[in-house]
Amino acid sequence: MADTGTSPAPESSRAGSSPLPERDQRILEFERTWWTHAGAKEQAIRSEFGLSAARYYQLVNALLDSPVALAFDPMLIRRLQRVRDTRTAARAARLLPPGE
Repeated sequence: MADTGTSPAPESSRAGSSPLPERDQRILEFERTWWTHAGAKEQAIRSEFGLSAARYYQLVNALLDSPVALAFDPMLIRRLQRVRDTRTAARAARLLPPGE
């Protein structure tokens, strides 16, 4: 039977052969498992990456629009895109005057 290309890549195929830079891979892995870290997410971001939370989220948002990141972890990227889209829509709804 031919492979249709729709099944996700196994975990072992992600590391080493991905065109995604190592830092970006680490960021995606962190987003996948950040709740397992002790303390606040912002503290974990600073200790893990040495970045401010604002800079970290800029990098995450750039990854959400990256086809390479989508190929690396499609389920995570799509989930994070949905979260971003929901927050953007909620923010826009708050900015619109009533009745529009």
